Amino acid sequence: MRAEELAAEVVGARIVGDGSVEVADLAYDSRKAGPGTLFFCVPGEKVDGHDFAARVTEAGAVALVVERELDLDAPQVVVPDARVAMAPVAARFFGDPTAELRVVGVTGTNGKTTTAFLIREILEQAGVSCGLLGTVKQVVGGVEEGVERTTPEAIDLQATFRRMLGAGDRACAMEVSSHAMSLHRADAIHFEVALFTNLTQDHLDFHADMEDYFLAKRRLFANLGPGTAIVNVDDDYGRRLAGEFECVTFSAAGADADYGAREVELDAGGARFSARTPTGEIELRTGLPGHFNVANALGAFAVARAMGVAAAAAAEGLARAARVPGRFEPIDEGQGFAVLVDYAHTPDSMENVLRAARRFTAGRLIAVFGAGGDRDRDKRPKMGRAGAELADLVVITSDNPRSEEPAAIVAEVAAGAAAAPELEVEVDRRAAIGLALGRAEPGDTVVIAGKGHEQGQEFEGGRKVPFDDREVAREELRKLGSPA
Repeated sequence: MRAEELAAEVVGARIVGDGSVEVADLAYDSRKAGPGTLFFCVPGEKVDGHDFAARVTEAGAVALVVERELDLDAPQVVVPDARVAMAPVAARFFGDPTAELRVVGVTGTNGKTTTAFLIREILEQAGVSCGLLGTVKQVVGGVEEGVERTTPEAIDLQATFRRMLGAGDRACAMEVSSHAMSLHRADAIHFEVALFTNLTQDHLDFHADMEDYFLAKRRLFANLGPGTAIVNVDDDYGRRLAGEFECVTFSAAGADADYGAREVELDAGGARFSARTPTGEIELRTGLPGHFNVANALGAFAVARAMGVAAAAAAEGLARAARVPGRFEPIDEGQGFAVLVDYAHTPDSMENVLRAARRFTAGRLIAVFGAGGDRDRDKRPKMGRAGAELADLVVITSDNPRSEEPAAIVAEVAAGAAAAPELEVEVDRRAAIGLALGRAEPGDTVVIAGKGHEQGQEFEGGRKVPFDDREVAREELRKLGSPA
């Protein structure tokens, strides 16, 4: 495809040099730019893609997408914003795959991963081969692949959608982060359905305030076009969305909505409830425990119905859906108490998980958690406060400190947990998990929160040390079970 054909997708683009050159690949990372590449010179926080333009042309790049004309003997597509240009160009280059692929976008602070997993499981059970893009993993044609971020860059997204179609997928359930919306990664995707879970404090290191955070999420619905918006009206921001757009609404807490849950029965094995729907009542069951998962299940069911899945088939798919890795995941090494690993890393999600665990805990509730470095500092004491109000023993530890001093972060979280019935501070995460498990007695529940499915701890300088809460918990439990 010629560079000038791709440039035609970008508003305000002009071509300097020979626009007829043939483009064989797209890249925004100079390390991936080779012969035939159209390279996007994207300015970033730390580096500017324009500084690598000469290097990529020497490596064989045939043209550049730039925000300012460069003194180089190479065709250049000059655009107002190189990052914004990536999505429409990538969609054209890969043949606009989401014009064929039925894409469901799931956005919100908490519940995105679980809801996307549930949607995929329901569609698969209904005979619709469905890909997955999210925080834990991506699935293309039934094959699991690793991920680097919740929502990849636009070029990677469009390439993956094309691979999904080639592998036989006919739909895709994807998490859509606020970063992705703000950075235009999700532009040029034809969403058939979009779902909003909730909005609570998070990512205020990236967004100016909660309003900015909300407006980023709102973009998914403003650009929905002929698709359907599915919105949780138990959430204040969800009610605001429902007032601004024509939405299908759902509520797990008794609010007036198109889909509602009543007669909810919860236990450690999941939830059963009667769902009120536009076509009548139906009994639903999920193997995911906690009232917050009733909302996730109800939203996924509403999405499936919007996509034409019969109610009975959607209910069956929901009941068969497996638990999501690192989301309220039980760890069993034969101990006499419950151990749960969860990704909860916001004050609201911490409250949800601890309240859910409390329902089936006969003894004490023990919580192990911390907060990430280089992220919203304001939520740290709020995390501590949530633990202090709901757990009997709180163990504050390190999460992903990144460039910050681990002990300083732990102190900020611990300050919010000062009123806990019992408080322990242990910066070393393995030692903290071992401490909590060692203090647990029969009938207790230990919740290890914050990292969930993650398999490493991030430290200063980008250093990542292998660390999986689930494996560490198993190892520490086996130590407790070993004779002295």
